[in-house]
This record gives sequence, C-alpha cells and structure tokens, in this order.
Amino acid sequence: MLRGLDPILSPDLLYLLAAMGHGDDIVIADANFPAESSSERVVRLDGIDATDTLRAVLSIMPLDSFVDDPARTMQVVGDAAAVPPVVKEFQQIIDTVADHAAPIASVERFAFYDVAKKAFAVVQTGERRLYGNIILKKGVVAP
Repeated sequence: MLRGLDPILSPDLLYLLAAMGHGDDIVIADANFPAESSSERVVRLDGIDATDTLRAVLSIMPLDSFVDDPARTMQVVGDAAAVPPVVKEFQQIIDTVADHAAPIASVERFAFYDVAKKAFAVVQTGERRLYGNIILKKGVVAP
C-alpha cells in the first residue's frame, strides 16, 4: 500500500499511467467494451465503476491543455445529441477533479473504436451503464 493514492490505482495501472507520455491516450472502458481486441495493453478493474476509475486516474494524471478535446466519449447510436447519465457524471468529475477542466467531446461509435485502437492502453472496468467509455489525453506535469 502507498499513502495518498486511491486504492483503485493498481500497480499495473500506475505503471501504465507513469509510462504514458504527453499526448498519449488512455481508454477507461465499460464492461461491454472490446478491450482485448482494441489494445495489447489492458488493465482489468472488474467490479469497479468507470466513474470511480476516472476520478482515481484524474487524481494523478493531468489532462492535456494543448488540444481542444482531451476527453472524448462515444455518441449514442441513433441519437448523437443524447448525453447518457454516465457521461454527465464523467463531466462532473472532470470539472471537479481534473487540473484542466474541459468539456467532453462526443465521437461517433466507430470513430471512437478507431481512436481506442491507437490508445496507449485500455482500462476495462466493471461499469455496467451503457456508454460508460471515455478516452483521456495525457497532459504535461508542470514544473
């Protein structure tokens, strides 16, 4: 155990977050997301919600402040303007925890999968709410 770290941050997840560079993406995915076919680097957090995972990750990882969309979620199929409750909660967490609060952008489903396949890693959570997926772009830790 370490002091000051959310216990959700497993050793494997801490390693990936530390290994990521500025501009790398990480996917926090729900239980339905095709994590294993999207990335060679997958950390499983079964039984843990995506929202709790987002809060823990943002407690130690900065969001990129040099891009317009450092946080992206998947659009609802058939209703691109819809904002699922889990995405509203993601936004509240970003607004209160992130060092660089930013509005979440939504991405068409297959475009989201394409971005996810290029991400540094996928964190597969036990999130059961539909559309509980978010891609974060890592920022710079200021001196």
